[in-house]
Amino acid sequence: MNNISFNVPPFIGGEENYIMQAIANHKISGDGEFTKKCNAKLEDMTGTKKALITTSGTAALEMAAILADIQPGDEVIMPSYTFVSTANAFVLRGAKIVFIDIRPDTLNIDETLIEDAITPKTKAIVPVHYAGVGCEMDTICDIAKRHNLCVIEDAAQGVNAFYKGRALGSIGDFGCFSFHETKNYSSGEGGAILVNNEKDVERAEIIREKGTNRSKFFRGQVDKYTWVDIGSSYLQSELNCAYLYAQIENPEVINNDRMRSWNMYNELLKPLADKGVIELPFIPDYCTRNAHMYYIKVKDIAERTRLLEYMKENKILAVFHYIPLHTSPAGQKFGRFHGEDKYTTKESERIIRLPMYYGLSKKEIEYIVKTIYSFFNL
Repeated sequence: MNNISFNVPPFIGGEENYIMQAIANHKISGDGEFTKKCNAKLEDMTGTKKALITTSGTAALEMAAILADIQPGDEVIMPSYTFVSTANAFVLRGAKIVFIDIRPDTLNIDETLIEDAITPKTKAIVPVHYAGVGCEMDTICDIAKRHNLCVIEDAAQGVNAFYKGRALGSIGDFGCFSFHETKNYSSGEGGAILVNNEKDVERAEIIREKGTNRSKFFRGQVDKYTWVDIGSSYLQSELNCAYLYAQIENPEVINNDRMRSWNMYNELLKPLADKGVIELPFIPDYCTRNAHMYYIKVKDIAERTRLLEYMKENKILAVFHYIPLHTSPAGQKFGRFHGEDKYTTKESERIIRLPMYYGLSKKEIEYIVKTIYSFFNL
C-alpha cells in the first residue's frame, strides 16, 4: 500500500478548462464571470440574500465582524474548540472573546450555556458548525433575538450541509464559508460570506471592495466610485473562482463521493464502537451532514498518540485537530473561558481525524480500518 495522505485537494476535471476561459476573457482579477457564477450558485444552494466570494474564510469572518459593528470592549461568545480565525476576526475589532464549553456529542458549542455567558457588553454569538454538523440553531437564534445579539455562523466546514432543511450559514445574520484546499469544495485559498438580511447587502459589497462603492459603479448606479466606508481587499481572484466553480456547478459529484467514504468508515468501524473501544461521530436527527470529515474518539491523549504513530508507521497520515483556544497564549490574552471546561479539553484530546477526500478509494479505506483494528488487537 502506498502512503495515504490525510487530504488531497479536490479536482474533478473541469477546473483547467474554466481557468483557461478566465484567461481568454482577459479578466483574472476578481468580480469577473466566474466570480459572479460562484456567487449566484451559492445563493441558489443556500437560499441566502447575497453570497460574496472572498479571499478566505478568515476574510469572510473579518467582514462579518465589521458588518456586525463589533467595537472595542464588546464581547463575543464562541466555543474554544475552533480554528484561530474564528476568534481573530473579532479580536482585530477590539472585542473580548468569551469562550464556553462544547457538547460532547457533536463537539459544537453547548447552546444551553450561552445565556449564562451574556453580559451587557455581549454583541454577538458565533456558533461553529464542527465537521459540517449543525449547531442547535433554533435555540441560539432565540437567545440572540431576546438579547438583541448578532449571530455569525462559522460554517467554514459546512458547505452543502443543513440544519432542519436550512443551509448552514443561511440561518443567522451572517454565514462564513471556507474553500481552503482541505475543504469539500476548494479554490486553494478562498471563502464566502453569506449576507442574510437585505439591509446589510450594500455595505457588504463596499467592505469587500476596499471600502469603495465600486460595485454600484459597475452596475451604473453611480457615475464614479469613491471611498465611502472602511474595508479591505477581500475580493477573490477570478482564476480561483474558475477552479471553484467547476466543483460547485454540480456539488453532488463531490458530495456523493465523500458520503460514500463516510458511510463506509462508519459501517466498518461500528463493531469497534459497539465493543466500546472507540466512539464514532454523532449526527443529530435534525442535521444533514456533508461528510466534511470522519473522526473517531479514543480513550485519552496517550492512546491517541500511540494510535497516530502506529498509523504513521503503516503509511497512513491521520491527525488530531484543534488545541482549545482558551489554553493558548493569545486566547488567554484576548479572551476568557466562562464556566467549566468540562468537555472542551477532554474531547479535543481524544479525537483522531481519518483521511477524507474526494477520490479516496474503497481499498484505502479498508486498509485504514484494518490498521485501526490491528492496533487494538481485534
